[in-house]
Amino acid sequence: MPATDFDAERTYDEERFSTAPVFRNDRIKVVLGYFEPGQFIPVHAPGSDVTIYVRSGRGVVREGDAEHDVEPDDVVVVPADVDRGVRAAEEERLEALLVTAPPPTDEEHAPVREGLQKGVFDPD
Repeated sequence: MPATDFDAERTYDEERFSTAPVFRNDRIKVVLGYFEPGQFIPVHAPGSDVTIYVRSGRGVVREGDAEHDVEPDDVVVVPADVDRGVRAAEEERLEALLVTAPPPTDEEHAPVREGLQKGVFDPD
């Protein structure tokens, strides 16, 4: 059984959000996400469900056209094929557990790469 904790895996990157993989197979992907203030996972809509548990910090989770303000111990679930993104608040770091089933394909993550390249939360 894979086991770790947020403290052991914590790594921040000044350029973009960082992740620490916990587990992955054909059915599920589990990562720890670390966001400096204002950092984000750009909006995209892969064919997978995602559950986001906020461990610390504050931010926003996009679900379709809605934006949910999140804080520690909040859980947001976004179904497959619905726009989603995560953004840390401008004034503090955000740490979250992200569970995606099934793991998104490389093609489905193209909008994430594009948004990071352009520095925009919503690449559309």
